[in-house]
Amino acid sequence: MNYRHAFHAGNFADLAKHAALGLLVRHLAEKPKGFCVLDTHAGLGEYDLLADAASRTGEWLGGIGRVFGRSDPPASLAPYLDAVKALNPDGVLRWYPGSPRLVKSLLRPQDRLIACELHEADAATLQRTFARERGVEIRAQDGYQALASLWPPRERRGLALIDPPFERTDEFAVLENTLRGAHRRFATGTLAAWYPIKGRAAVDAFLAAIGDGRIRRVSVAEFMRQPPDDPKRLNGSGLLIVNAPWQFDEKLREGWEWCAAALEISGDIRIETLVGE
Repeated sequence: MNYRHAFHAGNFADLAKHAALGLLVRHLAEKPKGFCVLDTHAGLGEYDLLADAASRTGEWLGGIGRVFGRSDPPASLAPYLDAVKALNPDGVLRWYPGSPRLVKSLLRPQDRLIACELHEADAATLQRTFARERGVEIRAQDGYQALASLWPPRERRGLALIDPPFERTDEFAVLENTLRGAHRRFATGTLAAWYPIKGRAAVDAFLAAIGDGRIRRVSVAEFMRQPPDDPKRLNGSGLLIVNAPWQFDEKLREGWEWCAAALEISGDIRIETLVGE
């Protein structure tokens, strides 16, 4: 699988991840004090679904392509779907907002986004995309290193989205250590870590490690397209969330169940508390 995100933009996993991200950022904006969102693996920021990469896989057709333009989505999907609509004002789906564009659409003047991207060409594209936009800082650096040096943010309110490409064999171990370090430095900050689900073994080992109780208020949300019985395919994806806001689980379940029906998928939805208060 090619993990350059342009090949997978707008697929079912993006749909699930960005629905959750929209809810998390919208919650932060409910209070007047400013906040910071740190996006550790930001990608391009915006994706042309008709360009070669997205057209080659066509994954978006089974994701945002099944959802865009429908008249019956629940309110819990509004932060996400409004960002998609804003990029396609003529009502014809072509452009897809990556996490930086989605986050930026929900920021107020007192809020800011730090978007990190290590891939040289993608970082340059990200710089051009947001060159004239206030409240956005682009860093061409490793996202794990950025999180270690920039967390907590000066606002003492914030969300870190940790969305690695899972190209390295020890990614779950690195992700676990990163979460522990970030929580140790800023125990009240919100952390959202994305992970792919091909088989269950590596995922379950990761969740068991994080579930040892050293980090409190941990939630797990998994959106499955199909049962995890083909290790060569992306069967589903998950988010491990530290310090999820009140009623987040209920709102996300409402949005995900609607998406599952629209996508006509056969997999399960799992949203539950891994570690309590």
